[in-house]
Amino acid sequence: MAFLRGINVGGHRVKMDRLRAILVDLGIVDPQTFIASGNVVFDRGAATYDALEARLEDGLAEALGYEVATFMRSLEHVSHVAAAPAPAEFGATGHGGHYVAFLKRAAPPEVRADVMALSSGYDGFVFADRELHWFMHGRLSDSPLFGGAFERALAPVGHTLRKVTTLRRLVARFGPSDAG
Repeated sequence: MAFLRGINVGGHRVKMDRLRAILVDLGIVDPQTFIASGNVVFDRGAATYDALEARLEDGLAEALGYEVATFMRSLEHVSHVAAAPAPAEFGATGHGGHYVAFLKRAAPPEVRADVMALSSGYDGFVFADRELHWFMHGRLSDSPLFGGAFERALAPVGHTLRKVTTLRRLVARFGPSDAG
């Protein structure tokens, strides 16, 4: 599956039927979108994740006229990511917000240090391979990091952000499989 950054945010509006048509033109078989925020499920076939990411980024940029960073993950992987528990200080049931930043590549030590320096009584972070879990004691829009420091800290690796409840709903609908 693919998580597309910048779909239906920041003035970039794309109807899902148009997005699916563009993806079909790029060789994706039976793409299925999940909510209008750039979540696309499909079978990647024999293509490698890196090759498919590059093909989608190039094709979407050409079709839409702006850059669309693409983050490929398998549904099975997303299922594991969505099941990650909240740290004890954020409550056993994860009260408040839990978001996942899908990263282009594993964050190097300096990026990890910059992000971890943003931790506070409101916001906490846990890195896991090419993902970053962002836990908070309230809503994302109430975090002092929303829209600024967090974006700057992750800029060197590139990311797209999804609420964990969206990931859980996506997995419940499409189920873990070999689809990519």
